[in-house]
Amino acid sequence: MDRDSFRPSPPGELGCETTGGGATLVLVRDLRHPPATVWAALTDPARLAEWAPFLADRDLGTPGAAVLTMVDGATREEHPAVVGRAEPPHLLEYTWGDDLLRWELAATDTGTRLTLRHTVADRAIVPMVAAGWHLCLDVAGQLLDGDPVGPIRGAEAKDFGWAELRDAYAEQLDLG
Repeated sequence: MDRDSFRPSPPGELGCETTGGGATLVLVRDLRHPPATVWAALTDPARLAEWAPFLADRDLGTPGAAVLTMVDGATREEHPAVVGRAEPPHLLEYTWGDDLLRWELAATDTGTRLTLRHTVADRAIVPMVAAGWHLCLDVAGQLLDGDPVGPIRGAEAKDFGWAELRDAYAEQLDLG
């Protein structure tokens, strides 16, 4: 797909669970690829660089410390991370700064059901986080389908429907 013609998929259903330490976004996405293929996209630094909002300093498929570098144009910001659980190809859990991300992969008849649980301190930012992951997962889907568009990160996301997704998710979660 030509990058200029890329448009995000419509907003999907998502949830927001209140937790003791904030709020957890629950985003589910069905992908047309087996869990092992999706796992590689979630853990391999070279694959992450093609779709994720950050760069990883190592493979995230094993427990231990890591550094995730947020990218926004020429700006780079390093955040400490710790992979706490890595059970290929079904469960990946790591911290990203103060946030906690849990990726669950379940095989389906047509590929993989990916469930992302992203815990943040402030419920008010959940629509922004949801919009960001929505775009990233659309880009990841294109990559896995063999039709990469390249990463869409930081302020550039505004050129690809981020604000509209944020507003739709805020309305869906009654946070508008």
